[in-house]
Amino acid sequence: MKAFFVFLITALALTATPALAKRTADWRAATEKELKSVIPERAPVGKERIETEFRTASGVTDGKGRFIAGVVMITAGYEAEGKYSHFFITQAPIKIGDVSFAPGEYVFGYQRLDSESIRVMFYEAADGKMVGAVKAMIENKRGPIRSLLITPPGGARAMMQIGRFILDYSVAE
Repeated sequence: MKAFFVFLITALALTATPALAKRTADWRAATEKELKSVIPERAPVGKERIETEFRTASGVTDGKGRFIAGVVMITAGYEAEGKYSHFFITQAPIKIGDVSFAPGEYVFGYQRLDSESIRVMFYEAADGKMVGAVKAMIENKRGPIRSLLITPPGGARAMMQIGRFILDYSVAE
């Protein structure tokens, strides 16, 4: 009887794994045209509309209308200056580190902790309420430096890169 339950649990796990892999495998890098459809020219941050720098935009899509994307904001002269640097939108529930994100619009900024890490603080874009903070680390001192790079889930690794700093994320389907 015990062997039967072990077999049954193993069989269920093996049949569920391809279904989960298929869902995350559908994600891919978003095209410039797709990013323009979700990244606002002016990000709604509190009561302000802060200009975004589209050439820094990065994101992924599941090909079914859902995106995870972000862009650098030009915060000089705004209340957000020094607190937020990026606008971030997710249309799927995700988890970055220990922080869970419901679909919505967020902003984030970061502080240098030491030469190898930063603390990234996420806030709701609409009201500035803090959602959480995660630590990002440098993994390759020789690799390219990106304003923002979001790679699709389902590949080797789903990550966000800010400068040389890396944050892993996962889609919580």
